[in-house]
This record gives sequence, structure tokens and C-alpha cells, in this order.
Amino acid sequence: VFTSEDRMRRDIPLGRWKKYASISQHKAVGFESSDPNFSVRPDGSVYAEMCWYHSLFMAVFLDKIVSEPTPLAEKVIKFPRKHQKSSSANGLRRQKRDWVIPPINVPENSRGPFPQMLVRIRSDQDLEKGIRYSITGAGADQPPIDVYNIDPVHGKMFVTRPLDREERASYHLRAHAVDMNGNKVESPIDLYIYVIDMNDNRPEFQNQVYNGSVAEGSKPGTLVMKVTANDSDDDTTANGMVRYRILSQTPHMPIPNMFTINSETGDIFTMAAGLDREKVSQYIIIVQATDMEGNLNFGLSNTATALISVTDINDNPPELTARTFSGEVPENSVNVVVANLTVIDRDQPHSPNWAAQYRIASGDPQGHFLIRTNPVNNDGMVTVVKPVDYEQNRAFMLTVIVSNKAPLASGIQSSLQSSAGVTISVQDVNESPVFPTNPKSIRFEEGVPAGTTLTVFAAQDPDLFIQQTVRYSKLSDPANWLRINRTNGQITTMAVLDRESMYVRNNIYEATFLAADNGSPPASGTGTLQIHLIDVNDNAPVMMPKEAQLCERANPRSKVNITASDADADPHVGPFVFELPSYPPSIRRNWTISRISGDYAQLRLRIPYLDAEVYDVPIIVSDSGNPPLSNRSIIKVKVCPCDDNGDCTTTGAVAAAGLGTGAIIAILICIIILLILVLVFVMWMKRREKERQAKPLLIDPEDDVRDNILKYDEEGGGEEDQDYDLSQLQQPESVEHIISKPVGVRRVDERPIIAESQYPVRPSLPHPGDIGDFINDGLRAADNDPTAPPYDSLLVFDYEGSGSTAGSVSSLNSSSSGDQDYDYLNDWGPRFKKLADLYGGGEDD
Repeated sequence: VFTSEDRMRRDIPLGRWKKYASISQHKAVGFESSDPNFSVRPDGSVYAEMCWYHSLFMAVFLDKIVSEPTPLAEKVIKFPRKHQKSSSANGLRRQKRDWVIPPINVPENSRGPFPQMLVRIRSDQDLEKGIRYSITGAGADQPPIDVYNIDPVHGKMFVTRPLDREERASYHLRAHAVDMNGNKVESPIDLYIYVIDMNDNRPEFQNQVYNGSVAEGSKPGTLVMKVTANDSDDDTTANGMVRYRILSQTPHMPIPNMFTINSETGDIFTMAAGLDREKVSQYIIIVQATDMEGNLNFGLSNTATALISVTDINDNPPELTARTFSGEVPENSVNVVVANLTVIDRDQPHSPNWAAQYRIASGDPQGHFLIRTNPVNNDGMVTVVKPVDYEQNRAFMLTVIVSNKAPLASGIQSSLQSSAGVTISVQDVNESPVFPTNPKSIRFEEGVPAGTTLTVFAAQDPDLFIQQTVRYSKLSDPANWLRINRTNGQITTMAVLDRESMYVRNNIYEATFLAADNGSPPASGTGTLQIHLIDVNDNAPVMMPKEAQLCERANPRSKVNITASDADADPHVGPFVFELPSYPPSIRRNWTISRISGDYAQLRLRIPYLDAEVYDVPIIVSDSGNPPLSNRSIIKVKVCPCDDNGDCTTTGAVAAAGLGTGAIIAILICIIILLILVLVFVMWMKRREKERQAKPLLIDPEDDVRDNILKYDEEGGGEEDQDYDLSQLQQPESVEHIISKPVGVRRVDERPIIAESQYPVRPSLPHPGDIGDFINDGLRAADNDPTAPPYDSLLVFDYEGSGSTAGSVSSLNSSSSGDQDYDYLNDWGPRFKKLADLYGGGEDD
């Protein structure tokens, strides 16, 4: 009997045996057991492959123990035989099931020696005939190759090298038996080989460093984080069963065991209360993972680090560093920091649990101060947001309360040091004089004479506790109408006030004045005086328009609408009164005015006819003021002849424009001279054209522009001009066709079938002075030669209709005759090359 307390070592011989049993988790099995804890050596001895690890007492029962080892019978696997049994009913045979071949178990990482025999394959027919054995499958003849082999004669199967279960956990082979001729003797049998797991792999953590966090003040049992380790061994056995434990904790505050771990899942929990970020902000935990269900004696282990950060909660209220603070502020200052409040908060800096916010509880009913938080150091900056007045408040006593942006954690009481008193002293400064009413508005009629006193525009000095003198001056007076007394601020006029001035906007005239004291340093203030000018009737109306035109004969449509404008305001403007003066008498005799409305009237001719001319018609316009003002205006009326529509004609407009007889004559003379110049230019152009056409054909090529002018817009006649025989354009197929043509019908564009003319021989180079005669002789010869192209004077395919100004080619008159030699044309250059080709040649041409 062996127990776990014996701590058995490897390779302790146990002796020969037939079977064994265990009173632990294992069942009683035969020799073929897959229990990895034992192995059998070739001599039949049983050896312990590993140390016993069970916590229960283990026992091995041996049926028979022999002092001397004897060979152990080898394991033989036979090919299954089929047994059949006769049936009495129908003669059928019932076939028994084949043998079930038990699997072969091979422990991984075996030490050998190799090759190591596993089993023997045997056929019952090996006594009758020679049998050859073989195995196939993965591990034999398929990758991985040569892991297993078999003795082909004796059927012993061997493993050739150590196996690794993590690489391959099982093998499926087939055993074959054939005779010497290769004929199958037995049906193949399946062999299943299982690699028995050994504890040869340590647990491996997924990360070497794990990061977790837990809030300070957490209760015991709070989940913090999870660590995970994997073991490549079989997790269904103890080899792959991993257990966790905490090896160490750093620091050991407040106790060494602040955390615990679930040994099976790897979850880390808080074990005790007292987590305080302000004391310990991070813990370093060393976690160990061990296989063999955590057995430290037999299992393999590995470690990892868990970093646990203690997160902050608002468990520390802000505390002001003093009970009282003080500061001072100049009066009338704005956005100036007058005091700085310092605070202490042990929570995590720059977090809502640390950020302070300040509130003025009392002492500032009018809201002169505001406390802003400095985001860098959390201080409170007392800032003036509304000017303070020394004459009203010389000091302020403020009560300030500070708190965090985030609320305090549950169960945390606010500190008594979260409030303090702040004393703010106000400093007196020299203030600027102030105009009580700014801007100040007064009303006056326009037109008041110079030297009139308008008002007293005086300022007050806010410095009640200092006796100072105020002096006044003028800053802005656009029209320079006003004067101010330097001592008392009395405003008087320097000129007449005019409401219609360009410096008056909406009946208001503005001027700006300066009041300065004699303090140290001097201070000054400005004030604006607005003078509302009341309108008086001081502007006579002005008639419009200044010019008009009428027909010389009176008719209902011939009239002029007139109106007036007045710079004054209502009621000193319209309705207006329009009338003609009584002198000279011709005005009322020739003209009349009729009223249309309060602002408009019409001017007409009183007489039926008035000579065309420009007339100055005076009209008197009066406004509705009290008393009314009148104005005598002149309107220039152009009287002119009119057409049926009542509009002035062009001649009439000229006449009405006031042009004299001399001016009209001068205009006519200029027009005549212009026409003469145009006629002379036209005659000169015609003369030049005739001279150009009269020039001889033989001119300098550089002066001849005829070849440079191409006329593209001549399209010829229409379809009615195409009345010609198209059959004349057909190409004859033979000479007989041409000869057989009727008399009078002949193609005019084909070469005649007659003897060619012989031209007279001419000298090769003619005299330069005879070039004209030379061309005339050639022309006459061509006209008299019926065989020379173009064979006739008219080419029908060049005809483009009637109406062409060009004559027929045959119209060229040529009277020369005789034979000529034109070979000398080849020497005249490229210009005569074509002519030489046509008329040159020898006797063979």
C-alpha cells in the first residue's frame, strides 16, 4: 500500500503484476488501462511514471507478487473472424459482430528506448501460408511519416520517436495482411492510437501585465479585474486544470491582504475596506497560476503582474487655507483681480472632485464682485465686474463659500473650513467731472441772433471729499455757432442758427463740450448738447422746372406742368400760389396759369399762335407761411412747330433753339462741302479702277494681283441652265465608235482622229523684245491646230450656267499660222514648263 505521504519518486519498480485497482477517481481496469501514472518496461516490471498527486490514499492490489521478474506476455491483436450460425427455419446464417479492437494508448514524451513496440498484429492464417503485414494512414505512410512502422514478417508495430499530445492527440491507422503474392488475406482492421497527456506545459498568462482599477472606499467583495492563464495540456485532466493565487501585494497598506482572487476563474476582488487614493494610489499584485489543480509540489507554475489603480471619489471637500482674506480695489475699476483665495483639496488634481467653485454668500448685494477659479492652481480670484464708488462704499466685507464641482461622496461631511471672510478696501481716485444730463436737449427757434444765451451746460465733480475747480471748453461745433463760458458752462450763440444748414440732422444740431478738473492727475469728462431747432418761414419757394417747350399753336395738349420746392418745414411750405406778374403786359397777354393742386399748376398759351422762339416767362410763387414768402422765378419756354402728336419737329426744335440765319447758313455750307468731298473721292476711285483695267496683260508678276483674288461666291445658274446632252461626257470604248458617229455629233473633249499639224521651226531663244509676237504666233498656231488640246473652245463640264461675264476661250482672236518649234520654252524656267509640255516635242510626238 502506497500513500501520497510517501512522495513516490519516478522509476520506482513495483514488480510484476496481472492487474491493479485504485480507490481514488480511477476505475478498476485491466492491464490495458490508459492510466498515465504507470508504465511497463520490456522485462514486465511496472514503473511509476509520475508522483502520485491525489489527496486520497491510493492503494494498489496485486493478485500475485513474484520476487523475480518474469517476462510479460506481449499484447497481440488478431484479425477478427466472422462466425456464422445455421438457422433451422430457412437455412440462413446469423453473422456475429466483429471484434472491437481496443485503442492503443501511448504516453507522450516517452523516454524510449526507440523503436518501442506497441502491439503485435497477427492473422490466424500465418501457420498455413506466409503472411506480410503493413500499416497505412497518418503517421505511417502519410504525414507525419514514419512515426509508426511494422515488422512485415512478425507483425510487431513500433513507435519510432517520442510523441507530443499538443501537436497531435490521436492517430488512425489501418493494418493489412497479404500473402506472398500480394493477395489480401484478411480484411484491414482499424487501429486507434491515443497519445496520453503528460504535464509538460506550464500555464501561460494572456498578458504579462494586467491593468485594473477600483474606486477608493469600495466595500469588500468588489470585483476589481480578471486574469486568465491557459495551459496547453489536456484541460479534462489535472495536467491542464489551472488554479490561481496571489503571491504578493505592494504596498502592504493598510493591510497586506487587501485583495483576494478566485482560484478557478482568476477574478480579483477586494478583501477588506480602507482603500484610500490619497494614501495609496496604486497596488502591484503578483498572481501565480499553477496546473495540477494548484498542487504546488507537482504542478507547473507561472506568474503575471496586476496593476490596480485606486480611482478617486470626492471624499475630500476643499478647504480654504485661511479664515480671512483681504484685498483693495481702486474705484471705478473693472475686470481687476483684487484678492486671491487659496484652497487645499486632496482629491485627484484637475478632476471634478478637485476643481473648486466659489460663491459670495453675503456682503455684495449690488453684485460688484465675482470669484473666478484659476484652472491651474484652483485658487479663487476675486474680480471687480461692476465699478465701485469710494464716495458710497469705502470697504466691502464678503463671505465666501467654496465647494467642488462634483458633489461629495455619500457619508462625507462638509468641512467647516469651506467658508472664509474677504475684506475689500476701496481706494479713492480722481474721478472725471460728470454732466448730470448727457446728452442735454434744448429747443430754440432758428434765426435767433448772435449773443443769445441758450442754456448753462455745467458738470459735477464726483470727488466730494476733495475741493477741485472745473473748467469748460468746446470739443465739437461743426457750424461754429456756439460759445461756452469756461467757468460756469453758459452756452451762447456766435451766429444765427439755421435749421436748413447742412450741419443739422433731423432738425437737431449737436455740439460736444469738455469739462476738466485740476486734480492730480487731471480728469475730464465730455457732454453733448442737442439743440432742437424750431422752423420759421425764412425760405421762399423756388419754382421748377427751369426750362420747357410748347407748340407755337395753342391746343389742349400743349401745356407745361410747374411746381415749387421750399427748404422750410410744414406748415411753411405748400400749398403754393402761382401767378404771372402784371409787368410787362405781354406776359399776361401771351400766357396763362391754371391751378392743378396745392403744389402744381399748368402754364399755357393764351393766344392761338406764338412765333417759334425761346421766351423767358416770369412766374411769382408764394408759400403758405405766416407771413407768406414769395419768389419771382424765370422759366425758359421754347416755342416750336409741332406735329400731329403735339411734339416739336426737328426743324422747329432747331429754330426754337435760337439759331440765327448766319448760323444756319454756315451749317448748310459745311454740309455741301462734305458732300463735294465724298463725290470727289468716289470719282477718284472709279478713275483708278479704269486705269488698273487698262494696263497691259504683261505686267510685273509682283504687281499682278489677279492670281491672288479668288471669287468663291459665283454659283452659276439653277437647274434650268443644265439643258445639255450628258452623253457627250461618256468615254468612247474604241476608235470605231468615234468614226461611226453620225455627222454633226462629236465629242468636243476628245482628241480628233486626224493627222497632227506640223508647227514651223522657230529659234530656240527668241529675242526678248519679240515676246509679244512670240505669244501671238503660238496662239494662232494653237487655234489652227485641231489636234491640239483642248480640242475645242468650249468644255461642257466647266459650264456653270448663264450670266457669266467671261467669254468663250475660242473668242480669243488669233490669226497666226504655220509650224513652230516650241522646244525653247523648256529654257524659260518653271513658269513656262506647262506650255513647253503642250507645244514642245520632236517629230515622234
